[in-house]
Amino acid sequence: MSTATGSQEAVSESIIDDVDRRLIVATQKGMPLDPRPYNIIADEIGITALEVRQRLERMQDAGVIRRIGAVPNHYRLGYRANGMTVWNVPDEKIHELGQKVGALEFVSHCYQRPRHLPEWPYNLFAMVHAREHDEAMELVGKIAELLGDDNLGSEVLFSTRILKKSGLRLINKDQ
Repeated sequence: MSTATGSQEAVSESIIDDVDRRLIVATQKGMPLDPRPYNIIADEIGITALEVRQRLERMQDAGVIRRIGAVPNHYRLGYRANGMTVWNVPDEKIHELGQKVGALEFVSHCYQRPRHLPEWPYNLFAMVHAREHDEAMELVGKIAELLGDDNLGSEVLFSTRILKKSGLRLINKDQ
């Protein structure tokens, strides 16, 4: 079995077979909301639930699938003040500070990005979700407090619309 890097060239027909393609098509709009989603998918494509799990794991290990997880619609859950906080922190402390910020219960994801000086000095990004703008700003204040003197500047970029989140998409050849 070859290993994929996630690039377009690496996702070749030799990495995924016809059953994998049917599995991707069956799951690309989301997993069934059921206590046993793998069983439902297995019945749909004609394999066992164990094989569904094994194939998904293999494709994830090969880089064909990046991750399997829930993607909540924060707006439908009542969170209307969703802000990407961006922080300028010392590069030598980015991993330590990122771990601390990412561990906060109100941060859904936290990651490092390169600076683009002089216009963009920020290297630490953390997404916060709140019901109201004032609540979001309180949460941003908690991050600032946590960073302390390592906070060399920040901004909050609030969402203005929902962007469609989607992953790998294949066309079902049978349809």
